[in-house]
Amino acid sequence: MTSIPTPTTAIIVVAAGSGTRLGADMPKALVDIDGRTVLRHALDGVFAAQRMQVVVVAPAGFEQAAADMLTDADQGRAWPASVVVGGQTRQQSVAAGLAALDAEIDVVLVHDAARALTSAAQIDAVAAAVTPDAGVIPALPVVDTLKQVSGDEVVGPVDRSLLAAAQTPQGFPRRALEAAYERVLLTGDEHTDDAALFAADGGTVRRIPGSERAFKITTAEDLERARMLLTQRMPSPPMLPRIGVGTDVHAFGGEGNLWLAGLEWPGEQPLSGHSDGDAVAHAMVDALLGAAGLGDIGQHFGTAHPEYAGAHADVFLARTAAMLAEAGFAIGNVSVQFQGNRPRFSARRIEAEQVLSAALGGAAVTVSATTTDGLGFTGRGEGIAVTAVALVHRI
Repeated sequence: MTSIPTPTTAIIVVAAGSGTRLGADMPKALVDIDGRTVLRHALDGVFAAQRMQVVVVAPAGFEQAAADMLTDADQGRAWPASVVVGGQTRQQSVAAGLAALDAEIDVVLVHDAARALTSAAQIDAVAAAVTPDAGVIPALPVVDTLKQVSGDEVVGPVDRSLLAAAQTPQGFPRRALEAAYERVLLTGDEHTDDAALFAADGGTVRRIPGSERAFKITTAEDLERARMLLTQRMPSPPMLPRIGVGTDVHAFGGEGNLWLAGLEWPGEQPLSGHSDGDAVAHAMVDALLGAAGLGDIGQHFGTAHPEYAGAHADVFLARTAAMLAEAGFAIGNVSVQFQGNRPRFSARRIEAEQVLSAALGGAAVTVSATTTDGLGFTGRGEGIAVTAVALVHRI
């Protein structure tokens, strides 16, 4: 009978957080996402990776709950695994996990259970990148425009090319990490993550690409995002289309020329808005996102995303089409109607439909326009109202 090799890599899953910012009345790791807890989902990613020792650091009083989830996730694989009780701080919790490692371990990963959707591929990539003289973190580039502030005053820009958003698991050579922890526990210094602690002790840390799915569940909005992503993985009946409806309203009053239906209209009064005010494109985005169950335009392109300020229809629609494709949907068609006295649309209808279709990768788009016989705000020439209907289906 062939014996199973003893693993030389271990992962410490830190699950001792309180969940205060999540607004939960229980530890964050025990909060339900979709019938499974945050910790249970984190362990799914761990046990889909290469075989390693697993140490779960649980909140005091919840050791048995953590042990039950660990057994359930193991599914009879008989990985070396255990549960230890966490401390008052994250560093104390990681130190408790380090103390539980088997003698054969030479590479240790430290993983936040709150990054519950982290893939096995990311876990394996970090483990493979650790060297005897350097630690490794997965990280994403920073895409937002960053500012240095003093109170409410913006005092200068920050070069985002010099920054990266760190994720977990973070991997280290075991002996060097243990030595760093021994020294920091004596000094009482606190660090924001293990990479900072390791570097403060003189260690070298390198980065590899991270993943958008490895975000940290910290707030109620993060929890809802995780639920949405997990819902996307649920199979739908084959060949059944899905329909979404989107509406948008913008008042006249912006600067420059009017942008509508993906076209610039020189000499026409512009619409106001966070981007270019193109109500036709915005209604299309909402219809497509709604059909695929991916939220709405405010969530993905709103004022919290300054990179879309001033963006035109092609940017919004191309990104929306990519999001649908990533979620396993193809676009059937989109039908749009806008209400307004201006601009005179019929002469540019075909041009608009071609531009909007191209932005969606060739999907069929039809656009019509109507007036309201002088009734309402559109009839008074105060703005434009749009309704869009989109049909999508699973690939």
